[in-house]
Amino acid sequence: MEPAGTPLVEMKNMSIAFGGIRAVDDASLDLYPGEVMALLGHNGAGKSTLIKILSGAYKRDAGVIYVNGEEATIANPRDAKKYGIETIYQTLALADNVDAAANLFLGRELRTPWGTLDDSAMESEARKVMGRLNPRFQRFKDPVSKLSGGQRQSVAIARAILFNARILIMDEPTAALGPQETAQVGELVKQLKAEGIGIFLISHDIHDVFDLADRVCVMKNGQVVGTASTGDVTKDEVLGMIILGKCPPGAIPGPGAMAIAA
Repeated sequence: MEPAGTPLVEMKNMSIAFGGIRAVDDASLDLYPGEVMALLGHNGAGKSTLIKILSGAYKRDAGVIYVNGEEATIANPRDAKKYGIETIYQTLALADNVDAAANLFLGRELRTPWGTLDDSAMESEARKVMGRLNPRFQRFKDPVSKLSGGQRQSVAIARAILFNARILIMDEPTAALGPQETAQVGELVKQLKAEGIGIFLISHDIHDVFDLADRVCVMKNGQVVGTASTGDVTKDEVLGMIILGKCPPGAIPGPGAMAIAA
């Protein structure tokens, strides 16, 4: 079942080619407030490339992006941030040698009237945002290198939402985490959903996807095979979409849906 209302983001007919090869070919995708949309597909399927167009890392050759129903101009990551689009990459891009507050304000530090770093104001803001997101987090004075994988993920997410992200792109958020930390990230995702933040989740873990996502979009060879609510398809059917490009009855077919079973 498709969500109702105006999407937070709508990407229509996206295409991009590198050296004559179409990495993304006429792909359309949308995301609603408080929704997790999982993007699935083999390496090279086009999912990361499609999302990098939204984050401003790549310039599309064709297609239109709408944010809250209005056409958006996204030519670089700074543009994306203006629209409340933040990306959390698999590497997290944290500065290991400084604490959580310093990471949250990296490049956007708060200063006192005398021009020095206002560490207490930054820590106070860090405590507020972490209190919303992960109330159990207490290691504000420790360098990020001393934190667990789940705690580091909390810091990366807090940094994104501190500056009013409405659309969050999470690239393989649980790839290097154990079961307990994966569960912790799941709790963070639920908290973000409750705040109306929309999340694009790029993942290889189909169990993760069914635990966290409301809908799935499967890509193959740069094209969308289909989209579906996680309640309308089985894990095996989603695997069939990924491997064969075969769109099951519970999914809405895209241009990449193959009639190869015939």
